[in-house]
Amino acid sequence: MKMGKSSATGSFQMLIGVVASTVIMALGTIVLGWLLSRDQLGLYGVALIPSGIINYFRDWGVNSAMTKQIASLRASGRQDEIHDVIVSGTVFEIISGAVLSAICFAVSGLLASYLKMPEASTLIAVMSLSIFAGALMAAAGSIFIGFEKMEYNSIILTLQAVAKTAIGPLLVVLGFGALGAITGASVSALVGALVGISIVYIVMFRPLEKTGKRDIRKTLKPMLSFGVPLMVSNIVIGVSPLLFAFLMAPIAGTSLMGDFYAASYFTVLLTFFTIPISTALFPAFAKLDVQNEPELLKTVFASSVKYTSILVVPATMLVMALSGPMIYTLWLGKFPNAPLFLSLIVIINLYVVVGSLSLGALLSGIGETGKLMLQALLSLSFSAPLLIILIGFSGSLTPMVGAIIGIVGILLCSLPGSIWGLFWIWRRFKAKADFQVAAKIFFSSGVAAVASYFTASLAQTNLKVFGLSLWTSNIGSLLLGFVVFIVIYLGLAPAIGGINQVDVDNMRSMFGGIGFVSRILEIPLRFMEQAMKIRGPKKSQQ
Repeated sequence: MKMGKSSATGSFQMLIGVVASTVIMALGTIVLGWLLSRDQLGLYGVALIPSGIINYFRDWGVNSAMTKQIASLRASGRQDEIHDVIVSGTVFEIISGAVLSAICFAVSGLLASYLKMPEASTLIAVMSLSIFAGALMAAAGSIFIGFEKMEYNSIILTLQAVAKTAIGPLLVVLGFGALGAITGASVSALVGALVGISIVYIVMFRPLEKTGKRDIRKTLKPMLSFGVPLMVSNIVIGVSPLLFAFLMAPIAGTSLMGDFYAASYFTVLLTFFTIPISTALFPAFAKLDVQNEPELLKTVFASSVKYTSILVVPATMLVMALSGPMIYTLWLGKFPNAPLFLSLIVIINLYVVVGSLSLGALLSGIGETGKLMLQALLSLSFSAPLLIILIGFSGSLTPMVGAIIGIVGILLCSLPGSIWGLFWIWRRFKAKADFQVAAKIFFSSGVAAVASYFTASLAQTNLKVFGLSLWTSNIGSLLLGFVVFIVIYLGLAPAIGGINQVDVDNMRSMFGGIGFVSRILEIPLRFMEQAMKIRGPKKSQQ
């Protein structure tokens, strides 16, 4: 419970930044969707992919190693050793970020040629600056997490969002089109990076005691030993989806890529839950003594999967059910294929029900990064043939089929490794998700999603009959679908045992010290308590 309360507080502090930055960037993205044509938005989205891919080759797992070492050193009272960890990790990030930024800039023309989009060359070159900025920002973020100061992450995320929302649309209005949008994204990353590193230096680094002569190579060696296997994992898991998107771009064309990018933005809604949870879980797992506390590890893993599923699974189902009203409300049919793409893309978040989100945090936290590497290589052995097939048949595929195959590849490429990793955790620690409860959460969310979808569809049809505008009918159907989903899920999940009184008490305790949030959460918690009475007092306490 103590670990849960700490993680909940950290998650909420991260959530503030994620929500604030996402809401701010949502405004900017909505404006970009209005200002840019469908083709321009597709070009903008495609130009983001190369820097995204190269970013995965920048880190070498050093950021995760910094977080783990800082958290471990603080827990053991060895504060004086943190100084060298910060210096070594940050210097490494600066060098690797600068080198890879230069490489991305140099190959921008070749990449644009492959995409059959010559106008993308300048956009990719401008976005190369974000690789260096991302290195600084990632270093700052890993240090914040190691010190469990997630509120500073919130600050830099929010500042970056403000800069991106202000600069990008302004440059588009001034006539720079997709180039203006890319410039806004690149410059805003630099703003967040500079602010983040400044906070690290002033608040955390300067007060630390030095251990004597600084030896960056000696300090980096164990960090790389921990991080390189993690880097392989991150590259395979992170790059594979981006490669599928990159390879499908010349097949789909800028119009369908515009639909794809418009859809993919809505997946950010689910990061309200996934980023804070996964980020807070890492230092929590890092504190576990797996040799002496095997039962605690099983409890923490099972609980993390359950409470993650309680939030992420219904949120994902809700986005799938209301993808049409959500997108049409904002852009009134400008991106006709975006609802289908969105419903497919977010399926990957449903993997949390068996522990996909907790898996990486656990293996990293307990230092089993070699297993993460094996897991990634297994996924690579599966995704590589899919990539080859996509390339081989690219000439005979229609744009729509190419886009759908690319999305399906994104969904499948991480599955084999995740399945193996979950099996290894069960075999080694006997830690696993409670699949019976997972099924109940999945079932409750599915029923709520079906009811929400049909409610929204019927409402949209009937509201049009009354002569309401398209935008008004979309808003009305969206709100009605949302209300129906929430009521059914919060009622059904406790009624069939997916959520019990112990869960409600745990959530009430974990979030009890988070001010107004605890008061807001009290409303659904009490509603669920009433729903439990359907099962009877004995069952509700199991």
